[in-house]
Amino acid sequence: MDISVEELTSVDKEVTLKAKREDLQEDFDKAYKKYKSQIQLPGFRPGKVPMGLVKKRFGKEIEQEEISNIVQKVFEKEVVPEYEPVGETEMLDFNWENDELEVKFKIGSKPEVEISDLSKIKVNKMVHDVTDEEVEEEVERTLEREGNWEVVDEPVSKETQVIVDVVSKNHGDEDTDQKIDLRKDDAEDFLKVLKGKKAGDVAEMTIPHGDHEDELEITIKKVQKLHKAELNEEVIKSQSNGEASNEDEFKSYIKSRMQEYYDQTAEDLFKNDVADALVEAHDFEVPETFVAQIQGSYVDQLKQKQGGELPEGFDAEQYKAGMKERAVREAKWSFISQKLQETFEDIEIKPEDIDEHLAGQAAQYGMPTDQLKQYYAQQPEMLEQLRSSIRENKVFDILQDKVAINEMDKNKYRELQEKKDKKNK
Repeated sequence: MDISVEELTSVDKEVTLKAKREDLQEDFDKAYKKYKSQIQLPGFRPGKVPMGLVKKRFGKEIEQEEISNIVQKVFEKEVVPEYEPVGETEMLDFNWENDELEVKFKIGSKPEVEISDLSKIKVNKMVHDVTDEEVEEEVERTLEREGNWEVVDEPVSKETQVIVDVVSKNHGDEDTDQKIDLRKDDAEDFLKVLKGKKAGDVAEMTIPHGDHEDELEITIKKVQKLHKAELNEEVIKSQSNGEASNEDEFKSYIKSRMQEYYDQTAEDLFKNDVADALVEAHDFEVPETFVAQIQGSYVDQLKQKQGGELPEGFDAEQYKAGMKERAVREAKWSFISQKLQETFEDIEIKPEDIDEHLAGQAAQYGMPTDQLKQYYAQQPEMLEQLRSSIRENKVFDILQDKVAINEMDKNKYRELQEKKDKKNK
């Protein structure tokens, strides 16, 4: 079989396989003999159907199937070792006419990545130490969550919640027993209309609705105020999973959990920011087939989130097109990460690394570590994903000592992130 390769880009190639019937005849003959022994037709004993009849009745299907097998074997034995395709191979054309075969594939190859001077890569990193004031605020939020709303004979104010029936004058729709917490910022428009009114009163307001404004009639059924829980021993033990028994211990517990949250958030944000910075600093092409594979994975992830079914009328191709920029970024980072793993000499996964990672996961899921180990032992693909995740975490650990880090408090960091998000919209 003749194999030719056309360079489409530095990383995308078109592979063409060509053959004539005489090149494939030996394989066809073996296939005919195999199927002849299996075919049963009325009037013939099993395996005794004349070869001429086999070819006449089933020749086209047998040859098509055998061609597919031949092409797959040639691709795996000749193309894969030579070009090491990345991403999902795309078949462009399959033509078997006039005893001539021509098959075209699009494949991607691993790009050449030269890592630039890492010391010139600048990355912002959020650093935050939880304050006593933040702990007090979290304690208050906890007591609010554990509290309950009580009906009061008072006018509506910013400290209240209302239960209302809402009728759309434009559309006739009615929503009954709707809760509106007027302490929240997104309820500001409702507060302006309802403030000072009491249960039984009716108010009217307009809200944007598509290309017009919707006129609403709001009937107040109840006015409620929040009765916060007391910080007693029962609440303390319940909210700390039994780790605290008094107020001081509870605040220490809260502070510890909040600090863990901020530290983990800072680490996750750093990983994302340093990956973005490295992608920005390295200009190279990525295979279209690899990008397409990542786009497809986004659809699969969305399908999983939807319980295994995509919404009716969902346009997968349009969705993938909208996610292409993100997919290209992810593809670039994948190749940069691989190169860094090859570059850093101290990237080595030890058994204790896996044990530590599994212990953390087991604690998160609330299951015995040995049980999780057995699960991974039975899932080779997931075990390799785990090893890959550990390798990448080691890359980020080393990058923290290699790149230039600009530490900043959480408010400054959030401000810069908001500006960045607005710029990217």
